[in-house]
Amino acid sequence: MLDASQGAEPLPPSGRDLLLSRARGIVDIEIQALEDLKAQMDEQFVKAITLMEACQGRVIITGMGKSGLIGKKIAATLSSTGTPSYFLHPAEGSHGDLGMLMKQDVVIAISNSGETPEILGILPLVKRFGVPLIGMTGNLQSTLAQQSDVTLNIAVRQEACPLGLAPTASTTATLALGDTLAVVLLERRGFSEEDFAMFHPAGNLGKRLLLRVSDVMHTGDRLPLVSLQTPFLEALMEASRKQMGMAIVLDEQGVMQGVLTDGDVRRALTRFSDPRSIALAEVMTRAPKQIEPDELAVTALRLMEEHKITALISCSPQGQPIGAVHMHDILKTGIS
Repeated sequence: MLDASQGAEPLPPSGRDLLLSRARGIVDIEIQALEDLKAQMDEQFVKAITLMEACQGRVIITGMGKSGLIGKKIAATLSSTGTPSYFLHPAEGSHGDLGMLMKQDVVIAISNSGETPEILGILPLVKRFGVPLIGMTGNLQSTLAQQSDVTLNIAVRQEACPLGLAPTASTTATLALGDTLAVVLLERRGFSEEDFAMFHPAGNLGKRLLLRVSDVMHTGDRLPLVSLQTPFLEALMEASRKQMGMAIVLDEQGVMQGVLTDGDVRRALTRFSDPRSIALAEVMTRAPKQIEPDELAVTALRLMEEHKITALISCSPQGQPIGAVHMHDILKTGIS
């Protein structure tokens, strides 16, 4: 046995090439499974989508072993994209959990062989409920296929496992088929980013979809505001106090005329020998980038990255600043 503390001996070039060749061959088998799945999609897929779209209850996914693990992922994907769904363990189903089934539901049963005993054991009860049954199987002559109202073909030419025993290419095809069902339903339901965010409020994903500029922007006394007549050094001090990396320059009516940025300051100090002689109108950036307060914060971040700036201004229709957002304020929220 290899001593873990010593580590494995480096492979010779021939061994390395053989290993990589084998790995790529396995990926080729999985790719072929997906190509076959695409070719096998027919009217049965359309019928499955029609049943699921018309479902007034939930889409119940059931499967045993590796098919069950894939089924759990499919149920999670459906639920997060607007199709209420949950996973039902078939063995538990025959011991009382089928009580969760309602006549408004649709059942998707996954079995590559189509003869999984635990799946076949609950089929009579599913049929008794009169619930539509969609079968995912690689054997169109199987009991599951014959009992299903709709049969989706997940047959593959071969498993990536050299023994042909461990579900590999077949589970890849099943997972891809589940994703396809979920995404087609998402599109048909007109499921939006806002809808998606409602199911993902926590973490980076929810923040990207829900957080608005107005949630993080500086307002009121936190805004670094100066007038056109403000001496250069005083404007610089205001920008430093408000920690925005800029000062917003206003006319007598409070309308924004420009901003004094860190870059403007550096360029001004190289042009003028005496900072006291600098007029803001000569060195400020006119027509700075703006953003509406109800825009997504992630949109603001994208604009700042695109234009290589660190802040954006929000103004009223009359051009008066109502807020400003700094890149650091957005990054602090966890959005990236």
